[in-house]
Amino acid sequence: MASSIDVSKFLANPVTSLEDLEENKELMKTKMELFITELQAKIINALVEAEGTREFLTVDKWSRATGGGGITSIIEGGTVIERGGVNVSVVYGQLSADAVQQMRARKKQMSSEGTYRFFAAGISSVIHPRNPNVPTVHFNYRYFEMEHSSGEKMAWFGGGTDLTPYFLVEEDVQHFHRTLKDACDKSDDGYYPRFKEWCDDYFNVKHRGERRGVGGIFFDDLDIDDGNVEKLFAHVQSCGNAVIPCYIPLLQKHKNDDYSSDDREWQLLRRGRYVEFNLVYDRGTKFGLYTPEARIESILMSLPTYAKWQYMHSPEEGSRAQELMEVLRTPKEWI
Repeated sequence: MASSIDVSKFLANPVTSLEDLEENKELMKTKMELFITELQAKIINALVEAEGTREFLTVDKWSRATGGGGITSIIEGGTVIERGGVNVSVVYGQLSADAVQQMRARKKQMSSEGTYRFFAAGISSVIHPRNPNVPTVHFNYRYFEMEHSSGEKMAWFGGGTDLTPYFLVEEDVQHFHRTLKDACDKSDDGYYPRFKEWCDDYFNVKHRGERRGVGGIFFDDLDIDDGNVEKLFAHVQSCGNAVIPCYIPLLQKHKNDDYSSDDREWQLLRRGRYVEFNLVYDRGTKFGLYTPEARIESILMSLPTYAKWQYMHSPEEGSRAQELMEVLRTPKEWI
């Protein structure tokens, strides 16, 4: 019998077999996988349209011997996007001791006895544009299930979308935040202020005393109970679907702006901060690196092709770079 799942909406066939997805349509793991696989294609198609060609796009479906796999889609060396991708992963298996320790560090109640099996489905992306006038964007939405050898189960959602400009254009940042607020308000008008503050706190390059960017929304460990699973899934869908309208207009608006060699140098210095955060603090990167048979190339896709560090660099007073630093050191309300 033919599948009711329209694979033409995807970049590649889902990680889970169509037969298994059909048989388990009502499970949240199935709903999440189908949503993120379709969302990946929508966002990549929007990025390809901005780039003007599919020449720089690579789509790579991969499998993991101990369970699951993913679809990596990456644009490298483009005229608009220097390096960026949208990844889907659907993995399962037994949690390693290191991964259990990482979860304990996040205050998850993890038993010191027995073992844990897990299922994780997520979409993650970082887009590093070539033009310094175009911000970098990051988003990640995920669903996690875990079962202890005793039979105890837990599940939760996490995610967020945040913006890292190299120069401050307030109307762009306001558009970005307003779009995310509208997405959050569809589920709960208390979500945006809560998740905006959480984002400012999370993307903090603590050893530098500055935020990675101008924020957005971030939430993690939104635990599921019998009454809220569909509400939380609807929230994740709303936020995921807001990625294109919150970011693509900024990409299209600035992709052909003029810029100087000094602007490029500043962009590379700020990318250095991006690398520092991702390798020192980011939970997703750490969890991925501690997962057995992790897809390292996909995990590190978040890193830019080029970055730079300069000893004791400080932007000139009154410069556009200095204007940006003021809001990175002291986050503000944008809407």
